[in-house]
Amino acid sequence: MKVILFGVVTLVANVAFSKSLVFRDPVGDDRGPGSYVYPTDAVYKRGSFDLVKFEVRSKGSDVEFRATMRARIEDPWDSKSWGGNGFSLQMLQVYIDKDHKEGSGHRSALPGMNVDFMKASYWEKVVVMSPQGRERLASEIELKAKDVRGDIVIPKRTYSSGKTIVAVVSKKDLGGAVQESWGFQVLVQSNEGFPDRGDLLSRKVNEVEGPHRFGGGDDGDCDPHVIDMLAGDALGTKDEVAAQKKELGSFVCKSSIRSEIGMVYSSKSNK
Repeated sequence: MKVILFGVVTLVANVAFSKSLVFRDPVGDDRGPGSYVYPTDAVYKRGSFDLVKFEVRSKGSDVEFRATMRARIEDPWDSKSWGGNGFSLQMLQVYIDKDHKEGSGHRSALPGMNVDFMKASYWEKVVVMSPQGRERLASEIELKAKDVRGDIVIPKRTYSSGKTIVAVVSKKDLGGAVQESWGFQVLVQSNEGFPDRGDLLSRKVNEVEGPHRFGGGDDGDCDPHVIDMLAGDALGTKDEVAAQKKELGSFVCKSSIRSEIGMVYSSKSNK
């Protein structure tokens, strides 16, 4: 009888979801480990990097990833004129833990993010939601992330609508339909069209803010280049602000220890 019950539980845990998965994030935590401040240029409006909701929607043979910010998504640099996707400022990376097995998958986030994942939350796939066009993304991946390129997903289509950035991804590129047991992490970053030679289109956080750089970081390039992320159980509660600060603030520059972050799992966020 115990064996039968275990088999049933395993089956349920690995079925594809038939509804949207919704993860929420607190308002006003777009300060990374708690110290980051917005760039001084007026195009960087407060709340434009503040993730408040992330949705995963099944759409036939595709999956929609929808990241909603506190402020409207804008395109001050006319991205369409350089082959972009209709927004200019934000760049998001959606990491996916497909098996929730300790030590299985990739530990480090993509080059330039300066974060590692906890041992129980290594990732198998990452979806890049960028203003940059498909060709530019593919070129950067080949140059800077060749070792994990098979697990980096470039969406079929990326666009913005109101306060939301949307990426349409083929289920085939994820290795199959999304499962309710999968874990997710969304890292919000600033788009960099002229990145450092080793960074994958990510913009560094400086010690002092500038016209196009977030401030409050460390110029030694040891700080996490993450403005906002999911934390805790992704219910949007106030305690998740502290959880984000704890994870992103775990770096130690003198010891070359990077921030270590985890995933959130739909079993806790979608009860």
